[in-house]
Amino acid sequence: MSDKDSKVEKKQISILGCGWLGFPLAQRLRSRHSTWQIKGSTTSVSKIDTFVEKGIEGYLLPLDPEFNVENSWLHSFFDVDTLIISLPPRLYKHEPGFYIKQIESIISEIKTSKINDIIFISSTGIYPELNRTVVEDDVKTPKESASPEMVAAENLLTELRPDHNVTILRLGGLLGYNRIPGKYVQGQKDMTTGSIPVNYIHRDDAAEIIITILEAGVFNETFNIVAPGHTTRREVYEKSCTQFGWETPTFAKTDEKPDFKVISAEKFNQHYKYDFKFADPLQFYYSLEDHEA
Repeated sequence: MSDKDSKVEKKQISILGCGWLGFPLAQRLRSRHSTWQIKGSTTSVSKIDTFVEKGIEGYLLPLDPEFNVENSWLHSFFDVDTLIISLPPRLYKHEPGFYIKQIESIISEIKTSKINDIIFISSTGIYPELNRTVVEDDVKTPKESASPEMVAAENLLTELRPDHNVTILRLGGLLGYNRIPGKYVQGQKDMTTGSIPVNYIHRDDAAEIIITILEAGVFNETFNIVAPGHTTRREVYEKSCTQFGWETPTFAKTDEKPDFKVISAEKFNQHYKYDFKFADPLQFYYSLEDHEA
């Protein structure tokens, strides 16, 4: 075993928001690196036993928008060297500013902890429809963004640099397993968005990319994370509906071209070596049940 391997195997990781992406990620980390200490948070009491069964230390951590839990419990969760923040903003459910207050609560805990490396799961939904290929530098401020609150959250976390290593991952539309694109549009009529190129990422690739970053080292950078293929929504919808026997949507004939964006992941490719398992969104793996849940 090399010195590097020995150092890596002592890693302690907490995943704040151990949900649809975070929980499979935790399981992969636990199975891949048996000596790593993996902690995961949830707001559901029923999930704690499931975490324990998988060798993951489970923490019940409500964040409304401050942490409502005993200090000793909170201190234990943040007593790690690496924190992954996978906290969906759910902006439609809360008043403006709620998500920012959540991030501020997290940062407050980070500042009193030994955490050195931080990975924040953001979204390519922050990009407006610019009708071209977009890169990370196209959105740096809330004013430039289609989701100002998400970018404001990113910026709060990047203010922790250089005292902490902070990687921002702007993930494309997360799909795979029981998140099937055709499920959400089956039977719809005269859709006008069929020609729009997709910016998707399969959950398996998202999890493996995070593991790649953890193993290779966390950079103070922002990366787009999307599959290389950008086929059209129509092709994706039709194929997944056909696969599961659902009624395919219909598409209106129009000369008007809808606004679009093509997300570039070239910056990530320049920093890390990773071979996509699902490079083509038409080849994503789906199932009616979530096998890793």
